[in-house]
Amino acid sequence: MILTIFGDVHGNLVALEKMFEIEKAQTDFFVCHGDVVNYGPWTKECIEFLKNIQNVKLLKGNHEKYFIDGNYDGTNIVAKAFFNHCFVNFDDELVRIISEYENDFQVNEFSIQHTINNQYVFADTNLSNLQIDRNYIIGHSHQQFELEKDNFKIYNTGSLGQNRQFINQSCYLKLDTETGKLELKNFLHNIDLVINQMKSARYPQICIDYYLLKNRI
Repeated sequence: MILTIFGDVHGNLVALEKMFEIEKAQTDFFVCHGDVVNYGPWTKECIEFLKNIQNVKLLKGNHEKYFIDGNYDGTNIVAKAFFNHCFVNFDDELVRIISEYENDFQVNEFSIQHTINNQYVFADTNLSNLQIDRNYIIGHSHQQFELEKDNFKIYNTGSLGQNRQFINQSCYLKLDTETGKLELKNFLHNIDLVINQMKSARYPQICIDYYLLKNRI
């Protein structure tokens, strides 16, 4: 079985639709490890798009939890500005839908989940204090990489909708459950469509600048 695993969509319908166009004919099952919501201008549309996919497992990320709780409890002023803008139009039905997302998904010897112990794991993270007893496929840090610790693997899919290294690059991975082959994948999408929609939706300038100032390929 071929799995396409992705996450950190963050309201980027342009990237989400393009990935499905690329992979739907070659994928038996999709897994989203969370953070469908917030940041980008199409949170509702991304939720509804994924709700209509039959062969997908949807997991919660930290931003789903913020939206379920109705509160962003972090200290990042940019993230707070995005939450305040995006949550205004979030209704009870959308809360109900994302509340049904699960926390993890087990396949072969991998645990697929948003992150490990609520930590940000980056490509250069010192893993000495991170205790793991299995292989993981995660997201959360918006960086695509492969790490190894204590003979276990950690793969990060990277972000589909908000790559913080190159804002117009979408990252995800594919897993062949029969052969065990795992492939890190990426493609480019038109980030200007996202930014223009943010402007039309009257996002705060601090949010628009966050996207405008990111590097591109």
